[in-house]
Amino acid sequence: MPADAATVTADAPGRTPVVIRLLMLATFVVILNETIMINAIPRLMVDLHVTEQAAQWVSTAFMLTMAAVIPVTGWFLQRVSTRRAYATAMGVFLVGTAIAAAAPVFEVLLLGRVIQAVGTAVMMPLLMTTLMTVVPDSDRGRVMGNVTMAISVAPALGPTVSGLVLQHGSWRILFLLVLPIAGTVTWLGLRRLENVGEPHSSSIDWLSVMLAALGFGGLVYGLTQFAEAGAARSAMVVVGGLAAIGVFVMRQLRLQRADSPLMDLRTLRHATYAKGLILMSVAFMAMMGSMILLPLFLQNLRGLSPLQTGLLVMPGGVAMGLLGPLVGRLFDRFGGRVLVVPGSFGIVAALAGFTQVSMTMPYWQVLGLHMLLMVSLAAVFTPVFTLGLGALPPHLYSHGSSMVATLQQVAAAFGTALAVTVVTMRADQLTTSGVTAGLAQLGGMRLAFQVGAVLAIVVVAVALRLPRRSDQSHDATPETPYDELDELEPAC
Repeated sequence: MPADAATVTADAPGRTPVVIRLLMLATFVVILNETIMINAIPRLMVDLHVTEQAAQWVSTAFMLTMAAVIPVTGWFLQRVSTRRAYATAMGVFLVGTAIAAAAPVFEVLLLGRVIQAVGTAVMMPLLMTTLMTVVPDSDRGRVMGNVTMAISVAPALGPTVSGLVLQHGSWRILFLLVLPIAGTVTWLGLRRLENVGEPHSSSIDWLSVMLAALGFGGLVYGLTQFAEAGAARSAMVVVGGLAAIGVFVMRQLRLQRADSPLMDLRTLRHATYAKGLILMSVAFMAMMGSMILLPLFLQNLRGLSPLQTGLLVMPGGVAMGLLGPLVGRLFDRFGGRVLVVPGSFGIVAALAGFTQVSMTMPYWQVLGLHMLLMVSLAAVFTPVFTLGLGALPPHLYSHGSSMVATLQQVAAAFGTALAVTVVTMRADQLTTSGVTAGLAQLGGMRLAFQVGAVLAIVVVAVALRLPRRSDQSHDATPETPYDELDELEPAC
């Protein structure tokens, strides 16, 4: 979907284009679905007669599929029209949702989740690519803020919605609720969605597809299994995934000479994009680590129910989403640094506060620290998304969007694995020294939050190096004909 032949109808200045509003609504639905199964694990174990480790695969398989499919979306979005990409993504998602709702056995439910993930994997890059194509630079912050609102509120609502449903009904209702909503959104989108840009035909390198699936999928799988399969076995899978990614990178560098890469790594030649990618990955790591630690702390140590936990953390997610439009408008007016730098310090402060969790910490303090973390992330994500993608030339938007989405999945898996591994190792160490099980787990959580705070210092360091605004004319080396690009140069 190149930007040089946009066919979308122009909207009034200051208004979000209809195509973005429709894609935003669809993305909200599919991302809500991504987190809606978090509280359903115990119910699945009873209803489908599976172990806890097996039941966890409804989330693991979803994340694994996303990591394997997203690298292909850059090529896919350039090859098809906006309407076709939308119809394909939502159609696949609907099929997967229907299969999951009717699943008679766990294996069929897992198949439905995998099919859902394939559709979800296309939506986020499609939304970001279209946004960068149809929204002028002067208005991108505001529109990106609205997008942030949609994609932040959805995961915050997922556990709360599932907690309410599971308290009164079957896990199947979760899918039966999503199915008509997704169907209505798909129908509305196909009625009003206009094509953006003109697709162009290109061949696909199936070796690259296989290497991407093995590399990114293997890396995410290895990271998610650290707590269950043991460090040695998981490390072998991680090393294998990294090796496949290394071969994938070399393959892309070779294919770039003929302008036919699956994932165009020339995006990394643009310094602001590369810095933004690092910042978003590390911030996402810290966020996902805290998202896995807080439910463990509130449920296992403080005795709250899944619904109570969801209600306690929901205000932070909602605040993050509702601040998105305001952050976007501030970005359009003042640039990125005035938001990203204070936001990065806020992330460090919130995680440092969580290192003091205890059996008697008031819930209002937990709520306050979580809201500080979410608000700080809101101040970081919208400007960094806009700065990073805005630093790319239009023909690289789809590849830049897919790379961001891919690394988000890897960062989520790494942040989760790191948090769980640190908690487990520290708790075992304290238990061996005679500390009670509850206090040992608490000590592990404190250390894990300390590690998160240290990681967040990297966010501060990168934030201080970001420019106020993207400037393509100064952000990268001069454009070079594709057939002369024989190697990837350092970005910064």
